[in-house]
Amino acid sequence: MPQTFAAADAVELAVVERSGFVESRHSGSALVLSPDGLVIEQLGDVSAPILPRSSLKPLQALACLTAGAPLENEMLGLATASHSGTDRHVSVVRDILQAAGLGEEDLGCPAAWPLDQATRDEMVREHYEPARIRMNCSGKHAAMLLTCTANGWDPRGYLDPEHPLQVHIRDVVERLIGEKARATAVDGCGAPVYAMSLGGLAKAIHRVGTASQTSPFALHRQAGTLVRAVREHPWTIDGPGRPDTVAIERLGVFAKTGAEGVVVVVAPNGTTVALKMLDGSGRAAMAVALRLLERSGALTSAAVADTMTRLPLSVSGGGRDVGAIRPVV
Repeated sequence: MPQTFAAADAVELAVVERSGFVESRHSGSALVLSPDGLVIEQLGDVSAPILPRSSLKPLQALACLTAGAPLENEMLGLATASHSGTDRHVSVVRDILQAAGLGEEDLGCPAAWPLDQATRDEMVREHYEPARIRMNCSGKHAAMLLTCTANGWDPRGYLDPEHPLQVHIRDVVERLIGEKARATAVDGCGAPVYAMSLGGLAKAIHRVGTASQTSPFALHRQAGTLVRAVREHPWTIDGPGRPDTVAIERLGVFAKTGAEGVVVVVAPNGTTVALKMLDGSGRAAMAVALRLLERSGALTSAAVADTMTRLPLSVSGGGRDVGAIRPVV
């Protein structure tokens, strides 16, 4: 059975300091590609398979586009998102479902509370229940349903790996990563997720993040459209004060985090980082990715330092900051 890299093949990427004492360490693997797609830096094993989790969403959204889904602007941003479930996010997801002629009950993702605390508090006060449309993957699922209706595919069973939609998505994913999927698993939202090397994921995200809307190739034009939609509407892909949105707003990057400590980031000049924290913790992932981009010269130290202050990296004790989560690369 395929499995991710072993502890012996990982590299320390971040530490957690409390009052000057290092109490935790995060190890993993990372790959940095140049604007031309060449390897700048490799940390740990990047050939072993990993599950990209929600870092796969840009590739899934692009596959929906290539299958003819009429997605653009904020709707395309939500198709790529792990959104925080605010009313603004939900409104766009409803627009996608309406375009498909379907409703919230057709979503195959599980019901959930929104990740946005203020929205969750309001729902509790108003005695609402967890809902599928509030689940952070509902935009992806709505886009998948829209792709089905656009192609005349039965939306029932759209999460089955053998459904025409998922067969198409897997084909596009494998073309972009340049390798066959090592395994098929069930993601947290119920959709198929494919095991691939970290190197393959980095290659795919680099291709998407550096694509031109004026390319003679349709796949590249559509990838360029997707990246532009996210950069122009950074609130769609995550949410207020959340890591992806903060990084995109402050640095102009294209970024997508995934569960279990995965993150991919493409700088404005095309330099690309993909990393996986072996312990599955994502709390240091974005900070490490930004530091690697800084080290490559793709982002300035001042801009990265400013962005770090806006990420949830502080360690508290007694009601005050007493330490921080700190990259060591």
